[in-house]
Formats: sequence, C-alpha cells, structure tokens
Amino acid sequence: MDRMERDIFPWIGKRPIAEIKAPELLAAMRRVESRGALETAHRIRTIGGQVFRYAVATGRAERDLSVDLKGALPQPQEKHRAAITDPPEVAKLLRSIDDYSGGFVVKCALKIAPLVFVRPGELRHMEWTELDFENAQWNIPAGKMKMKEPHLVPLSKQAIDILKELQALTGTSRYVFPSGRSFDRALSDNAILAALRRMGYEKDEMSGHGFRAMARTILDEVLHIRPDYIEHQLAHAVRDPNGRAYNRTAHLNERRKMMQTWADYLDGLKAGAVVIPFKTLQG
Repeated sequence: MDRMERDIFPWIGKRPIAEIKAPELLAAMRRVESRGALETAHRIRTIGGQVFRYAVATGRAERDLSVDLKGALPQPQEKHRAAITDPPEVAKLLRSIDDYSGGFVVKCALKIAPLVFVRPGELRHMEWTELDFENAQWNIPAGKMKMKEPHLVPLSKQAIDILKELQALTGTSRYVFPSGRSFDRALSDNAILAALRRMGYEKDEMSGHGFRAMARTILDEVLHIRPDYIEHQLAHAVRDPNGRAYNRTAHLNERRKMMQTWADYLDGLKAGAVVIPFKTLQG
C-alpha cells in the first residue's frame, strides 16, 4: 500500500480502472526506475497486475494489462549475497557465534540459522505454534514462504536443544525470536546483520542469507548429498518428471537424515575434528 500511495495513486489512482491503459502503468514504472529503483519498478508492475486481476474477477475490468509490459524494463542484476562456504572459515564463524556476547535471543537465532538454513525472514518470524518437538519438525505455513507453499523443516537434535533452551525465556511470546523491545513483535531484520558486524564480519563476507549458500555448497561439494534433497530443503521449486511440484513431505526421511548429518558435520567443524565426507544419502 505504501508503494501504491507513493508511486501509483498520484497519477492513476483516481481513474476508473477500466479506462487505464498499459502505457500509463508503464509511465509509473519508469518514474520509479528513473530514481534508480529498478527492482521497485518491477514490483510496481507486479502490484498493478494483482489489482487488475482482482478487477477482472469482480467485473471492473476486462483484462490484466500488466502482462503487456513484460520485458518493458531491463531486469535488475542479480545480487550475490555474501556467504562463507570454505569449511575452515565456517568453523571460525561457528566458534564466533558461540562466543557472541550480545543478547541471548539473537545468539540463539545465530546458532540455529546454519542448522535450518531458511530465509532470514522465515527464521525471524518462527512461531512456537509451528514447532512440533515430538516429530522434530518445523511446519512453516504457505503465507510465510517466498513460493507461497507450506514448507517442512526437519529439526536436528542440536536445533531442538537450542529451541528448548530458548523456550524458557520466550515461550510466552508468539515468536520464538521476539524483538528486544516487545514480545509482540518479531526480531528486526537488522538484528542478525548487526550481530555479524559486531563479530567482525563485514557485509561482503557474510549475510543472514549466506547460511543458505553455506549449506547448499558444503552439502553438495563436501558431503555429496543428492542435489534434489538439498533443493527441496531450500524450498526451491523442484518438479517431478511430469512437471508437477513436489509436496512438502517429498523425500522427508532422507531430508531428516541430511539435516542431522549436517548438524553433526557442523559440530565436528566447530570442534576442529577432521570430518570425512561420506555418501550415505545418495538414495
């Protein structure tokens, strides 16, 4: 709504939607692009498409004209988020997290981030009601996921230990990792980044999103886990031979083994042990 009020409504917000033409929406997109916000300009097209599709469904417009603007703007360059993927450096990071002297909630978030390797926003908004300790899993509803599909994260023994220790402190909150200012709000999106900077990791070295790249790289290149298991656990779009999306329980037993193997591997790295790659999950 903020984007609409700032970038769409001043120009076409008072017009009957059936009268609006594609060049008018494109003009709004180009105004945003002109201020150097190309990604936001693409979001304006997405938002416009949502409005037009609703208008079609309710009889207010005949078609979604945003589809005519596909390719009208250049694609934003992909941003490569900083990540540590070299095992010896990962070991140093894990030890730094153990030595972190900041708030306990943030420290627990840092400790569990490499174990579950979900997107930062998904981690920050973890809720106690989503956790199933009996079955050792975290059930993330579709509304919280980038792909808008429910996701299941098997929890290693190490992850459960961290969560149960934290439960004594934040168990009365809706959120597992509440804000330091209010138990009614989730941890801020800057909390993990600020903690990494405090630990001495610059923005070009490690990011909150970097735990995903860390897991993906090492699980594949060091532990030789089947790539489709990894992609499922990253909640990427993986399809079967007939082009259908797999459901959230696909390869669940293998993913449970993978998550425990990963947690044990990280413990070994942190302790300085020589961890030998093995291929138990090729299936």
